[in-house]
Amino acid sequence: MLMQLQGRALALLNKIAGAQWPDRLRLRKPIERWLYQGSKTSFSLMTQRGGQSRPRPASSANPSGLFDLTLSEDQRLLQDTLQQVAAELLRPAAADADHNARCPAELRASLAELGLTHYGVPQAHGGLADDAACVTGALLTETLAHGDVSLALVSLQGLSVANLLRRFATASAQAQWLPALLTENAPQIALALAEQQVLADPHRLRCRAERKGKGYVLSGSKAMLVGGAEASHLIVSAYADGEPALFIVERNSAGVSCRAQPAMGLKGAALAQVQLTKVRVPQAARLTDQHFAYQQLLDVLALGGCALAVGVAQAALDYVIPYVNDRHAFGEPISHRQGVAFPVANMAIELEGVRLLLWRACARIDQQQSFTREAYLARLQAEDKLMRIASDAVQLLGGHGFTQEHPVERWYRDVRGFAVLANSLVL
Repeated sequence: MLMQLQGRALALLNKIAGAQWPDRLRLRKPIERWLYQGSKTSFSLMTQRGGQSRPRPASSANPSGLFDLTLSEDQRLLQDTLQQVAAELLRPAAADADHNARCPAELRASLAELGLTHYGVPQAHGGLADDAACVTGALLTETLAHGDVSLALVSLQGLSVANLLRRFATASAQAQWLPALLTENAPQIALALAEQQVLADPHRLRCRAERKGKGYVLSGSKAMLVGGAEASHLIVSAYADGEPALFIVERNSAGVSCRAQPAMGLKGAALAQVQLTKVRVPQAARLTDQHFAYQQLLDVLALGGCALAVGVAQAALDYVIPYVNDRHAFGEPISHRQGVAFPVANMAIELEGVRLLLWRACARIDQQQSFTREAYLARLQAEDKLMRIASDAVQLLGGHGFTQEHPVERWYRDVRGFAVLANSLVL
């Protein structure tokens, strides 16, 4: 299996070698260095298995429960590479994606070549997921969202689905779907978890799955699906046999209707809504069993939304600081005025607070400790503080913040959709 893992990394290297976009964006060297590191890591694991060295315990398994913020070499390399991807690939395409309400096909193909889905698939199924998978996922999510949150959602859909399957699906469902996500013609799977109704309670799902013969019949509606209209399959949450469950449904099945759902923000994510009318699925379409930890799914979804919002808020802060330093009024930069300097300082403080809560919750997941409390605190703070950061960014730019000449108005619209973000990405 480790031979296969190393082969995956080398295959990605070969795929990148034949692509032209890394040269155009001056990203070839950092991407190849990142993928080479993954190949080297897999070789190191092979050596350890062969008995030449003793495996070291993962730092996330530290019994003391210490919260270590030190990134590993792989994580730093991943962050550096994706920072360039966000700046050179996502940020320039963000305005057009927002205007056209879709991710360009060529950009989607370039993002797929990065192979981010591998970080959600366990090594047993040919992926690169390790003991720090959640912290790594938060790191790469935040980094890509710094470029554009809508395009980050699109690029991370495969990783999100892999994370969901790895954490919550049965062994048979994992064996069927996880290896398929790493193939060249991988299925495009959208998460259909949020419901259409006003004040919908995720603990009281209205979408129902009734047993019929050797399968189920699904009925209900779902909203705010990222890339739903382009998906080949949907993962649907429904109430079945007296408990929440997850089902995988082919989008072209009889009784499934999907249409675009235009929204205030997140336009580049091509949001959609789906109606399920007596959709028949086999027993094997049920991904979860009676031990499904539904509350944990809600918690990791909330953390995914937090990571996306942290990335947007960091982008807003990074944009505001040089603006207030460069803009002059009354013979000096406006940042010299307390009415400007203090709000900028508060933005930085609140952002760091949310990031620490997010990383703490993710670290507890990787340590296999309870994390519901930490996830709740992270979401509570993110929904309040990061919304305020986006609003303050618009205010600090004055009239410019209202125009589309600057990206802060788009970031404000995107962060207003935090409820959508908190139902769209599984860390």
